[in-house]
Amino acid sequence: MFRNELSQTPVFSGMTKEQIDQVLPLMELCQFPQDHVVFQQGQKAEYLYILLRGEVVIRYKPYDGPPLIIARIEPGGVFGWSSTLGRETYTSAAIATDEIIAYRIGSRQLSWLCELFPKTGVILLQRLANVISQGLTETQSQVFDMLSQGVFINHKNGRKG
Repeated sequence: MFRNELSQTPVFSGMTKEQIDQVLPLMELCQFPQDHVVFQQGQKAEYLYILLRGEVVIRYKPYDGPPLIIARIEPGGVFGWSSTLGRETYTSAAIATDEIIAYRIGSRQLSWLCELFPKTGVILLQRLANVISQGLTETQSQVFDMLSQGVFINHKNGRKG
């Protein structure tokens, strides 16, 4: 049912039916209600998610400040990539802003795919790298905007940082 939606995401767009058939059995379809915490910051990083429907916010809680929304993931986006980068835990939390539908794949399954179907694995990893790097660029821009705003506010109030 959601196979067609998956094939239209940036990660899978242009992959052959055979390649998608190699990946799909390793993935699990998930559905979460609005306001559901998909994973917490600091939780063991096990899954990478590909969002099909809904929206997810990525929230980072610095140790010395309030939580910050650092990204909004829309359909076709990827989140939870700490699991694919070899990190033990998620560096941020993911919260559904409305009901979401996503596919998830475990880091072990992704490794297994790369061993069993190297060509498909390489294509998938390249596409994931592209999507993740785009997300980092957007996050970098958002952090710059927040820092700029904070510097402006501190300057305006006569405070030095």
